[in-house]
Amino acid sequence: MEMKQKILVTGSNGQLGKELQQIASSFPYFDFIFLSRADLPIHDFEKIKNIFKTHHPQYVINCAAYTAVDKAETEKELASKINGKAVGVLASICKEQYCKFIHISTDYVFDGTAIVPYKEDSPTNPQSVYGASKLEGEKQALQCNPDSLIIRTSWVYSEFGKNFVKTMLKLLSEKEEISVVNDQVGSPTYAKDLAEAILQIIVSENLPADRHGWQPGIYNYSNEGIISWYDFAVAIKEMIGSQCRINQIPTSQYPTPAKRPAYSVLDKSKIQKAIGIELKDWKESLATCLDSLK
Repeated sequence: MEMKQKILVTGSNGQLGKELQQIASSFPYFDFIFLSRADLPIHDFEKIKNIFKTHHPQYVINCAAYTAVDKAETEKELASKINGKAVGVLASICKEQYCKFIHISTDYVFDGTAIVPYKEDSPTNPQSVYGASKLEGEKQALQCNPDSLIIRTSWVYSEFGKNFVKTMLKLLSEKEEISVVNDQVGSPTYAKDLAEAILQIIVSENLPADRHGWQPGIYNYSNEGIISWYDFAVAIKEMIGSQCRINQIPTSQYPTPAKRPAYSVLDKSKIQKAIGIELKDWKESLATCLDSLK
């Protein structure tokens, strides 16, 4: 009997990790090992080596990250260790163990001053500690293991954890009036869609007739459509039938410790052409997520 290939998922209690857990049963030809931050703090390098010795995975999907964007401004060292150095260590161990490495990155590696969607080779220029730490992780991964596959994504939400959609649902049900910024533009990403895309990449590599296979490098991924946070909030309001009034405000009226990119639109043509990933419309995916939350 042929042994199942093992997929090790780090940061399994985060949004993407949880979504991967939800859909894992649809991929019975893989053995999944889900490790939370408690099971595997990815900055504990000895523990990482021991986990590999125990499980011998064929794939690692690194969903572990320091994601507190504003807090990172005062916890630079910790953000850098988790999002930067630890990624390099994971990538190196994957190379030693002949294991494929998939790492998740962010639109925050860009400065948000573009007027056309960012391509994978667009110049990076992070404006926050979080963005700089994630860029460091990308560099470390590709330097330590050129066979790494990195997916940059934006505006991630899901049924799990803290995110914009869940915050809006709470506010729209409790408040008569809220204000949302209208001058930050991007594309939302439903974490379930991203989880499915990642597993599609792994599946396609295992199909002998598939013309795509494993193609390392950086890829952009999000749902289709370009909106502002205000547009996003209005769509949520309409879908749940809330009577709350939503006011548009500029970013200057909602200051945060970390600077957010004003323009976060990613060009996804590479992942579509090179790997054959199909993208869903943001509204369709939002409706699916809201249904799941009911």
